[in-house]
Amino acid sequence: MGGRPLIGVSTYLDSARWGVWELEAALLPAGYPRLVQASGGLAAMLPPDDPSFAAAAVARLDGLVIAGGPDVDPSRYDAERDPRTGPEARRRDTWELALIDAALTRGTPLLGVCRGMQLLNVALGGTLVQHIDGHTRAVGVFDRHAVKPVPGSLYAALVPEEESVPTYHHQAVDRLGTGLFASAFAGDGTVEAIELPDAGFVLGVQWHPEMGEDPRVMSGLVRAAS
Repeated sequence: MGGRPLIGVSTYLDSARWGVWELEAALLPAGYPRLVQASGGLAAMLPPDDPSFAAAAVARLDGLVIAGGPDVDPSRYDAERDPRTGPEARRRDTWELALIDAALTRGTPLLGVCRGMQLLNVALGGTLVQHIDGHTRAVGVFDRHAVKPVPGSLYAALVPEEESVPTYHHQAVDRLGTGLFASAFAGDGTVEAIELPDAGFVLGVQWHPEMGEDPRVMSGLVRAAS
């Protein structure tokens, strides 16, 4: 690998069009691999698979990113479905929960982005708020707002100042999962980052660093994976 750590990134599995084709495809916005590469890592796509293979997949990685995407199925945290919650993505939920479990068991550096942060919280027994306002400008349009770090946290060590971040979500962390610590907040009190103290690099961010210009969160993962 030439000294560059291998960073696996989970993907969508959806219908897509390119050239003359319209087929089911493993999809990942290009911002993810670009940010991994710019941070000194090698990016590998991890499309949904049989969860029994998750531990073997993580064993071959130096770091793991659980990417953004659809809403987590509320049954995963024993909640009734809100009418505003999006369609189920059961294959992604099952696969990514298995990846998270494997990474936590193995001590593999882990970064959850948006949905990935929410899924990390659910994996550790936490719950989600199924709808909030003010964190999405319009359908398909990223907004920006300020995020303030909690001093002394892993996130604050990476980004010590309040920062404007690109955001697109309508759900958020409610009750924190076992052992998790909220390490950044939006001005309205929404939890914007979570981490697992004393577990190495385990961090979730509610925004989309792959859509911004600041590489520090991903660079922190890549350094930990090195």
